[in-house]
Amino acid sequence: MLKIIGKIIKWTLIVFFTSSVLMVIVYRWLPVYVTPLMVFNTIGHVFKGEKATFFHEWVPLHRMSQHLPIAVISSEDQNYPIHHGFDLQAIEQAVEYNKTHTRKRGASTISQQTAKNVFLWQGRTWLRKGLEAYFTFLIELFWSKERIMEVYLNSIEMGDDIYGSEAVAKQHFNKTAELLTREECALIAASLPNPHKYNSAQPSPYLVKRKYAILRQMKFVEYAYPQLKGYTIKD
Repeated sequence: MLKIIGKIIKWTLIVFFTSSVLMVIVYRWLPVYVTPLMVFNTIGHVFKGEKATFFHEWVPLHRMSQHLPIAVISSEDQNYPIHHGFDLQAIEQAVEYNKTHTRKRGASTISQQTAKNVFLWQGRTWLRKGLEAYFTFLIELFWSKERIMEVYLNSIEMGDDIYGSEAVAKQHFNKTAELLTREECALIAASLPNPHKYNSAQPSPYLVKRKYAILRQMKFVEYAYPQLKGYTIKD
């Protein structure tokens, strides 16, 4: 009996690791048209008796405003160009901050958020966090930084049932992602911590304040990482 259980565990692990690596390799080139978050949120609408719909349209990185990667790096993960998936300094700062504050601060990088959005479900269990670290390692190993950014900007939730730069550009600004202005990109980045609460199409005074803070940070990020201007993956 123990041998059978051992074999089942062994082959389960082999299948999981093989399939996960293959999936990451495939997504190195294949557009991500749907994510678990899109599916779960859509199912949630159905159970509530609401209209099941979401807005998403894949576009390559070079068809997005050049300001958008700078804006999200400035807002979400300023060490993104130089870390390998995990920002140890940000993690240490978050741990110290959370010791004395009831409202907890996270330290997820853009790579971690991408891994979570594309391959996993939402939640804060140790299992999900462990798998998030595993998939973050894989995408940092097999994908370029440009590719991670491309997938991130196509999969991140940017409003109610709005996923990715092209969808938010059309739904909130009536234009394509390629035509987003520097200020509009900063507004979108400002809304990312809670896109259900903060609407980039109708910014609150708080969101406008965050927008200007991000615009200032964008100047420093552009100065520190001039290579970001080359984030133009071609088809």
